[in-house]
Amino acid sequence: MTRDDGGGAVSDADARTPAQIEADIVRRRGKLAETLDEIGVRVHPKTVMGDAKARVASTVDQTAGRAFVAVNRTVSDVKAQFVGDDGSPRLARVVPVALVMVGVVGLLTVSVRRRRK
Repeated sequence: MTRDDGGGAVSDADARTPAQIEADIVRRRGKLAETLDEIGVRVHPKTVMGDAKARVASTVDQTAGRAFVAVNRTVSDVKAQFVGDDGSPRLARVVPVALVMVGVVGLLTVSVRRRRK
């Protein structure tokens, strides 16, 4: 008859000496101590906090990267609307936008002057 007691198959007919049994117990205690130490490290608050910080940092990096790509794409799209392929400004689009901006600044100036009076 063979049984497995966690340290390998042991036969009832297997005649182990007390020294062998003690050595097996010492080995198992050492393995158990290693396992408990590893569990202690995994659930230690500093380890848990460090893992959480790493996950948050990774998420922030990914989000910042996506935001940068989106902003860069938007800037490129806007630039393409106002600058031709050869690098010269597209006056048909720049002039109306400039006039609108001058008008907005003029209206803001007038409204500020009216509030001061």
